[in-house]
Amino acid sequence: MKIAIVVAMQKELDLLLPHISDIVKSEKGRFIVYHGQMAGCEIIAMQSGIGKVNSALALQCMLNDFAPDLVINTGVAGGTGRTGILDVVVGSRVAYHDVWCGPGTVPGQASGCPQFFEPPCGLLDIPALDPAGGVIHGLIASGDIFVASSEETERIRGLYPDVAAVDMESASMAQTCWLSGVPFVSVRVVSDTPGAADNISQYENFWTDAPMRTFSVLMPLVEQISQQWKK
Repeated sequence: MKIAIVVAMQKELDLLLPHISDIVKSEKGRFIVYHGQMAGCEIIAMQSGIGKVNSALALQCMLNDFAPDLVINTGVAGGTGRTGILDVVVGSRVAYHDVWCGPGTVPGQASGCPQFFEPPCGLLDIPALDPAGGVIHGLIASGDIFVASSEETERIRGLYPDVAAVDMESASMAQTCWLSGVPFVSVRVVSDTPGAADNISQYENFWTDAPMRTFSVLMPLVEQISQQWKK
């Protein structure tokens, strides 16, 4: 099975690459692609850059050139009160929190697309994503803003009362995959709590503990996908 793994930031890429073997590095425009192996799967990894445009453009390059069977977006996200630092959130639904296309659409819905993007059937049943193991299934809301204030968090909760995490890329990648007919899932680790008095220091200190928590889910997920999940 061929799996694309996309992260937004260099820090996230630095955590990912040591887990990929036999890496061949190539350039695709302004993006660098790392092609190798992980847990019995062919892996194509890339750092997209932060935000909706960067992530969509990078992912479309991967889809065009490598035709993966599945796309996994991983990295950090902000918590929303339902989730705490180092919690792992898998997007059972993904949506925009900063999109409205006018009459005939609902907030969060890009024109011609569903309001919510969901992982493929059966993927959330894989043991690595079992809530009994501490993984939280919930809505991830994306927009082109680093959510740092309680006011912004409350605005997003007003749209989606059940939102579990916020980020800047999941929805744009989910939309890109939906338009191309490629299965997609977002798995995020909560790095900070928007609105907390020390949320910036939470985010900065998070990186010391990130490697163990991030890959305690990603590695078995990739292995179990290759053995148990069929698209």
